[in-house]
Amino acid sequence: MMSGKRVIVTGGAGFIGSHLVDELLFFKHEVIVIDNLSLGKRENIHPRIFDERTFFRYDIRNLQQIRPLFDGVDCVFHLAAHPRIQPSIIDPITSFENNVTGTLNVLMAAKEAGVKKLVFSGSSSVYGDQEFSPPYGEDRIPSPKNPYAQFKLDSERHCLMFNKLYNLPVVCFRYFNVYGERQSTGGAYATVVGIFLRQLERGEPLTIVGDGEQSRDFTYVQDVVRANIAAANSSSAVGEVINIGSGEDFSINEVAGMIVGKELKGVQYLPVRPGEARETLANISKAKQLLGWQPWVRLSDWLKYQINKEQPSAV
Repeated sequence: MMSGKRVIVTGGAGFIGSHLVDELLFFKHEVIVIDNLSLGKRENIHPRIFDERTFFRYDIRNLQQIRPLFDGVDCVFHLAAHPRIQPSIIDPITSFENNVTGTLNVLMAAKEAGVKKLVFSGSSSVYGDQEFSPPYGEDRIPSPKNPYAQFKLDSERHCLMFNKLYNLPVVCFRYFNVYGERQSTGGAYATVVGIFLRQLERGEPLTIVGDGEQSRDFTYVQDVVRANIAAANSSSAVGEVINIGSGEDFSINEVAGMIVGKELKGVQYLPVRPGEARETLANISKAKQLLGWQPWVRLSDWLKYQINKEQPSAV
């Protein structure tokens, strides 16, 4: 994507979205952020964005409100969502309205405005538990275990339908456990890496749900940003669903061990939570082929940097 394009980032005040906004501004694109700040944070927003022409505290559930912003836009990066599994189990209606209705509104606005590309941020949670062991390729049949995963799958299918029916150029991503700077460290929307680092900083014991042997593929946020930029530049990725992961998995016990040592001294185990998959691991060959993309940062190196301030190395 050459510089000077007009782009929209929904959820641009959020964890991943704010990093993407920073990158787009670096390459001198005109960036419009849509975020209702229900989960996004003002401090995440780049100073150049925070004015009445570039930042809109709008809600994607309101089509009439967001529709005018899409006129003349070249590319839409759709990251706004109501994330995480457990909140969707507690309140599936709010999760549906944000993740499905919100995405449908973004698609409608993009179609009507003639947007040239839409990149959708989906989730690897759509895979659920599979009969055969990972890594999971995009051809695996989804098996959602919770409302959030189901709604992300619904939204993904809406994107693909808009591509085929209305010729809206879309690329659909399935992210695997994104971590990095600005991740949530507390509350219902925190990720395990963020929780562990907060507990370490406070001198609290690390808490692990279940037996800790569940495994996850962890993906660095800047690698996710690079994938989004690559998708915006790719014609071969249009109409495709693409995994964005590291291609490497760790058990939660192993992650805790990277922080407090393999003996896991002081770690506390909590009861298992419903609706969560036992293992995730991405087959990223499609991303490499269609986007020329591969991850650069490993979780273990990033954690060393956070704990000891050692510069992380590339994969």
